[in-house]
Amino acid sequence: NGSNEVIEFLGHAFLNRDDDVITSEYAFIVYKLIATSFRARTIETPSPDYEQDLEAMLDAITPKTRLIFIPNPNNPTGTLISQRKIDSFMSRVPENIIVVFDEAYFEFLDDPPETLEYVSDGRNIVVLRTFSKIHGLAGLRIGYGVARRDLIEVLQKTRQPFNVNSIAHAGALAALKDDAHQRKTKRVVDEGRAYLQEQFAKMKIQFAPGVANFVMVNVGNGPAVFEKLLTTNVIVRPLKGYKLPEWIRISVGTMEQNRKCIAALREILK
Repeated sequence: NGSNEVIEFLGHAFLNRDDDVITSEYAFIVYKLIATSFRARTIETPSPDYEQDLEAMLDAITPKTRLIFIPNPNNPTGTLISQRKIDSFMSRVPENIIVVFDEAYFEFLDDPPETLEYVSDGRNIVVLRTFSKIHGLAGLRIGYGVARRDLIEVLQKTRQPFNVNSIAHAGALAALKDDAHQRKTKRVVDEGRAYLQEQFAKMKIQFAPGVANFVMVNVGNGPAVFEKLLTTNVIVRPLKGYKLPEWIRISVGTMEQNRKCIAALREILK
């Protein structure tokens, strides 16, 4: 469950065999997995400089395209699509295609793009949000989707009853009211991300400048560095499954954890 479950609802509601799903080549891997599970085809568009190319997505549209997934910021690259590019894309995307803006890291942004306005305008848009990131409730598996009422009614028909437990409900409601925790978490992440990127620059390690609570960094051999970091009790995400075997994704922690990670990485890469 969580917002991932809404992605599955979309598959149940709108995908048939040999339909097309469009996303970028380094986007969240679950989109491809969902398409595959419904025997649909995933069209992955190029991501120059690890940024999603909305123009390429428009060019990739076929008569069988049903869903377009746009994670913003993207996981695992951490890059952001601007409001200007989103507006240009939305002015040209066919009305019959459902566009899914996956905004799991929305709350980490200083000036987030406004996509809910397209829901208000009655467009075929689904905006996904989660309590797993800035709210820290990943273990409760709870998130939500925002869309037109009639679109939500279709998705509801694919939902199993009792899919969210009462503890998760209580946690989510409490999180929505806890502005102080959200502000503190954002401050810690902003400072930690800046520190990590500064250290990578000093180490002359290529990284993708990001805006979420992680940084994608090129360490030469992602799986090998992942294993070596494990021996120092530092856990990162190798990205071989994203066809990025040289890269790892490092989540921002407390400053003490960030320094420990950098020290371990320096020792491994020296």
